[in-house]
Amino acid sequence: MKPFTRSLHTTLLGATLLASAFATPVGVALAQQPSSVVTVATIGEPPTLDPVGVTSDLVSIITQHVFETLYTFDADWKVTPLLASALPTIGADGKSYAFPLRSGVTFHDGSAMTAEDVAASLERWTKLSPRGKSVAPMIEAITVTNPTTVTLTLKDPYTPLLSLLAMSNGAAAIVPRSVIDGAAPLKQFVGTGPYKLLEHKPDQHIRLVRFDGYASPTGPASGYGGARAAKIGEVRFVPVPNAATRVAGMLAGQYQFADSLPAEMLGRFKTSTSVKPVIVKPFGFPLMIMNTKTGVMANQTLRQAVLAAVGPGDMMLAGFGDPAFFAAEGSIYSQGTPYYDAASAKPYREGSPKKAAELRKTAGYKGEPIRIMTSTQYDFLYKMSLVAQAQLQAAGFTVDLQVLDWATLLQKRGDEKAWDAFFTYHTFVPEPSLITVLNPSYPGWWDSAEKRDALAAFNRETDANARKDKWVALQNRFYTEVPSIKVGDFYNLAAATDKLKGYTPAPWPFFWNAELSN
Repeated sequence: MKPFTRSLHTTLLGATLLASAFATPVGVALAQQPSSVVTVATIGEPPTLDPVGVTSDLVSIITQHVFETLYTFDADWKVTPLLASALPTIGADGKSYAFPLRSGVTFHDGSAMTAEDVAASLERWTKLSPRGKSVAPMIEAITVTNPTTVTLTLKDPYTPLLSLLAMSNGAAAIVPRSVIDGAAPLKQFVGTGPYKLLEHKPDQHIRLVRFDGYASPTGPASGYGGARAAKIGEVRFVPVPNAATRVAGMLAGQYQFADSLPAEMLGRFKTSTSVKPVIVKPFGFPLMIMNTKTGVMANQTLRQAVLAAVGPGDMMLAGFGDPAFFAAEGSIYSQGTPYYDAASAKPYREGSPKKAAELRKTAGYKGEPIRIMTSTQYDFLYKMSLVAQAQLQAAGFTVDLQVLDWATLLQKRGDEKAWDAFFTYHTFVPEPSLITVLNPSYPGWWDSAEKRDALAAFNRETDANARKDKWVALQNRFYTEVPSIKVGDFYNLAAATDKLKGYTPAPWPFFWNAELSN
């Protein structure tokens, strides 16, 4: 299966171009007069512009234009070089990775990228990123071998390493060593990408402008890999939390792209001659993450009772309405992917009020409120949370549903004492170890001894068939310990103007290589 190329069903056409009305300082405006502007309506204000410390798709969508990693994914979801000049040289024991670096790469501040910058950035990633922290205990050393090579040495072989380095969220972003302050968030947003940060007015806009000193990778464009050209002068990200407002803005020509639209909005574009939908399939899966560390949901039997009480199919129908946009699928990887397995996901379909009541009684539940965080900024997640609330209450649970803005939810989920469950979603990833809920440092903090052993065995394995067997064992753990509930599979609806040419539909929308026609 080639989920990036074969299964990204797309239709692209769109609205007329209007200039954004946001005011900018006169000096800045005179210094930056982009030849073209694409205004992108997003679901809200990102909690940070540092891509390392959070695994947020909203952050990734914006910051991938500014910051780059050593590797990325091509159209077949294979790892391909980005700031590296080639795939690494891996030692015979599978423990050492020598990363060759591209020459002539310049940061947005005008300085040249060096091996010292790369080594310092990777060290920062291991301290700050949830993904980097998962690898950190296995790293022996990160060293500058010579001016064009950085070597990462592991204590044991670790198959997912390159995929982790290629991810754009929790990203191993390469920045100048001079802007790094230990594991602290960045204060200066200096990257190597085709766009640089010009201006950030919180809750108004983020302006990215073409970086004229950009050094592109070579080769044909493929997925996130290959040649990157900033043909659009400015990409302006505008937070528009209300989905209906995003759609209305597209139809009025206020925006040239709008992301994460409710499936029922599809009909709004049928009569438009200038705006058409962009459907990304497969896209991801909604999750009800549970706090396995602290509070009422730290009880495994009670988490099993919650799984038995909720109806994932009902939640998916409420969230998306149109069955063409979702599938009630319990296997973490859907049919057609190498890791699909229905047998180990049987508990997904075996819930019942009777089973939920029995498990609730066994768990010793005494009516404690289950604090569930959700947000209306992702309309489908909010609708799912309402169904879950009703189903849990009908099964005898007390539910405290907390509706927050997305940035607050992201901040609050880091406090283990502040919540018991929250709704989010995960985009498709080709490597299972990239799934955030497997990471013990990700909120929810799933970290049993049995899970650690199963995950370690999977990560050590290099044979594809043997990895599938070990993944099945890990999914069995997932449905036994129920750290989260996979609600199903869904496909993302976005919209674009027909003037946006050369756009490549992708789970994390990007705008290099695209351009606006007159």
